[in-house]
Amino acid sequence: MKDYNKNNTKKAQSLRKNSTPWERKLWYEFLKDYPIRFQRQKPIGSFIVDFYCAKAKLVIELDGGGHFEPKEMNYDQYRTNELNKQNIEVFRICNNEIDKNFSYICEYIDFLVRQRTDNK
Repeated sequence: MKDYNKNNTKKAQSLRKNSTPWERKLWYEFLKDYPIRFQRQKPIGSFIVDFYCAKAKLVIELDGGGHFEPKEMNYDQYRTNELNKQNIEVFRICNNEIDKNFSYICEYIDFLVRQRTDNK
C-alpha cells in the first residue's frame, strides 16, 4: 500500500460522495467492474488521485476546464512528476473526451493496464 497523508482521508471520502458526472460515468460504466481493481479518490502521498490501479501502478486523472489554467497546469505537472518518481504512470483525460470518445478511452485504459501488468 502506498503511503498517504491521513489528513486526506475525509477529503477523499467527500470527493467520492461528490464526484463529477464524468467521474461517475467512468467509474460506474467501466472501472467499478474492471477485472483488475481500481480505487477512486485514492490518497497517495500528499495527493488524492481520481482513480488508481495498484497492480498496474496507474493513475487516471479526469481534467475539467480549470486544469488548463497556467497555475493548474503547473501543479498538475508537479503532481505527475512526483507520482512518476514512485513508478506510477499518470493518464490524464479531458472531461469532454469522456463524452465524445468513451469507448476509446476505456479501450486505452485497458491497454495501459495490460501493458503495465503483463510485464511483471
